[in-house]
Amino acid sequence: MTKWEYLTAPILTHAAKQILDNFGSDGWELVQIAPGMNPENLVGYFKRPIEG
Repeated sequence: MTKWEYLTAPILTHAAKQILDNFGSDGWELVQIAPGMNPENLVGYFKRPIEG
């Protein structure tokens, strides 16, 4: 069975593609994106398998 680690991170709307590409290159998969505290920010929820 796969074990996962999780991460939440702010996503700035003006740099969303670059931020998401960076997380993706580190092996993180975007699970959900939700509104942040203001219109300029979103919150990304990510997961990736734990290597062991």
